[in-house]
Amino acid sequence: MIEDGAIPTDGAWMLRGVVSNHRYTTQAEAQSLGVRQAGLGRPEATRSALIPIRKSAAWWSLAQDERRAIFEERSGHIGKSLEYLPEIARRLYHSRDLGEPFDFLTWFEFAPEHERRFDELVATLRRTEEWRFVECEVDVRLERM
Repeated sequence: MIEDGAIPTDGAWMLRGVVSNHRYTTQAEAQSLGVRQAGLGRPEATRSALIPIRKSAAWWSLAQDERRAIFEERSGHIGKSLEYLPEIARRLYHSRDLGEPFDFLTWFEFAPEHERRFDELVATLRRTEEWRFVECEVDVRLERM
């Protein structure tokens, strides 16, 4: 049992999340993502990354419109991410409302020749104002043989 959103330091992890509605995305942004986003499970996308993220209490104390302003208007999360599509596919799972230790689980898939681009994407997002609210992240890389 996980108490108070603590991240377990011993034993095995079991991560849970659900696909949910778009929370910080406008209709136009959702359409742009839908047109450019590649599907998961492509045969050539043998590399993947799972990045669980927990944001700070300061983030969650902001109103929805304030989080949106930081997320996209100032940090450009969606706009910057569009530059890396369709080479990198992703799916976001929400975990916060399930009482899990992470707020989001983000799953990425890409071909080996696009791993450098994936690293660029992650580095770009980590330099944004939004990222100052990230309290904890774990970057797990996998390769399908």
